[in-house]
Amino acid sequence: MAIKLGEVLFKKNLITSQQLKEALDKQRVTGERLGSVLIKMGFINEKDLLIALSEQSGIPYVNLKEIAIDATVVNKLPAKFAWHYTIMPIKFECNQLTIATLDPLWPLNDVKLLLGCEINQLLALESDIIGAIKKYYGVGAETVDKIIAKTPQQTIESYKAKQEIEDIQRINEDASVINLVNQIVLDAKQKNATDIHIEPFRNKMNIRYRIDGVLYYANMSKDIERFLPAIISRIKIMSGLNIIERRLPQDGRATVKVGTEELDLRISSIPTPYGESIVIRILPSKMLFSLEKLGAEVDDLKMLEDSIKRPNGIIFVTGPTGSGKTTTLYTCLNTIRSSETKIITIEDPIEYEVEGISQIQVTPEINFGFAEGLRSMLRHDPDIMMVGEVRDFETAELAIRAALTGHLVFSTLHTNDAAGAITRLLDIGVQPYLLASSVEAFIAQRLVRLICPSCKEKDKSVSNDAMLRIVESILGKKFVQENLEGREVTFYKGKGCNECNLTGFRGRTAIYEILIVNKTIKELILQRVSTNTIKEEAIKNGMKTLGMSGWNKVAKGLTTIDEIIKIVQVIE
Repeated sequence: MAIKLGEVLFKKNLITSQQLKEALDKQRVTGERLGSVLIKMGFINEKDLLIALSEQSGIPYVNLKEIAIDATVVNKLPAKFAWHYTIMPIKFECNQLTIATLDPLWPLNDVKLLLGCEINQLLALESDIIGAIKKYYGVGAETVDKIIAKTPQQTIESYKAKQEIEDIQRINEDASVINLVNQIVLDAKQKNATDIHIEPFRNKMNIRYRIDGVLYYANMSKDIERFLPAIISRIKIMSGLNIIERRLPQDGRATVKVGTEELDLRISSIPTPYGESIVIRILPSKMLFSLEKLGAEVDDLKMLEDSIKRPNGIIFVTGPTGSGKTTTLYTCLNTIRSSETKIITIEDPIEYEVEGISQIQVTPEINFGFAEGLRSMLRHDPDIMMVGEVRDFETAELAIRAALTGHLVFSTLHTNDAAGAITRLLDIGVQPYLLASSVEAFIAQRLVRLICPSCKEKDKSVSNDAMLRIVESILGKKFVQENLEGREVTFYKGKGCNECNLTGFRGRTAIYEILIVNKTIKELILQRVSTNTIKEEAIKNGMKTLGMSGWNKVAKGLTTIDEIIKIVQVIE
């Protein structure tokens, strides 16, 4: 068989005679199949090998990504057998089951005896078979099957009820439950999820991933909800939470390794009538921060760089939760840190660990908040300080006074736009003269989804004129007249593919609105003018609004107009 396969590959010019000789020599030592040896030695790829095997064996090759498989067919073969043998059922008719395998010599009799029906065989890529198993059986399906197979039914049912501590410990010592949790985290990471939401409801459980800011249901085994208490207990143990306490919210953290990459997990639990709800935030333990990769336009980037390199003053980053404020702040700190500067931060929570920066965690249980932390930080003689969030007058005043006494301070606010941050600070009691003399810039930001490059195509659903009318409704007639009239713009969308989980989007980028507090803006602050007046003046001075920044991303084919409309509608 090996010699014949080698001859087929050689005749098709897929390998050279020397490569075939080297592979056969290695095969005699390892005892592996020739195909596996050729792939490992880098002489051929899996697809070319399978096509050659198909020609040699007469077994057709199939692309599983192009096939839709009915649920009734999937139910013919238990998940544990699909995973064990790396096979995928495709079709069942006339008492014949068609399966995809990765090897022509696959033992058909095993499944034939199991199911009591005839088996037809097709060849498919191993990665496609594994992908199909995950898609149709759900993540962790084979692990759930194994737990059910070796666990008495009475014990399984008892998981649904409240358990004693010894039951929880016993089930969490089981490698199967540990493996099940690991599979959920790994699947979320592979799908580029930032959060995992485990939510119990009456007689059911949801597991959802937040991908590019949007929640999607995870494809899980239907039986996984039977092990909700065990899963939650395992997560609580790995994050150092109290597994007995189910009545109060808890927060913890854990570090896991995925391949060569370490991930920091931030775990939060809250009690609900049907069990504890868990959210796991997934963060890389080592983040590569770069101003160039944030998404700012060239002129905005220049303003940002100039602002953060000042010796003193305060810079506020504004936006709702999940808009990327923390990432922007860390990037700024990483850009300006050096052996000659001391940087201290106070955060709630510490999201990224950055080498060379002293980071303090807020602890409300012992009355240690941002204000208390700020007072202590000043005694440690920092050059640069970061305050996770300004929530009240006391924190705002301390941060501003620190900026006035020679420190460069970074912080965040929850406002819709940059100009609105001024009104917010005045409303909580900060005096106008303190704002005008201390703040260097207000930076509003949002995150927008990027069109998936693998399935990107022209959007022909709306004409150029119709789209420009939409832009005019968002950014105004003047913007359209000055920037777009007489200009043909190509609009794009993502049609959805396996690379983007059929969403049409993959990854996110930031859009910015940078309001520099120059002399004119300072005078307006002292006069306590309206937010709109400050915004209009800032635009005259060259500030691009979030809508304008977003439009530039649309014009470059990076995102869709719908993404920008969602943001601007909220602001307006």
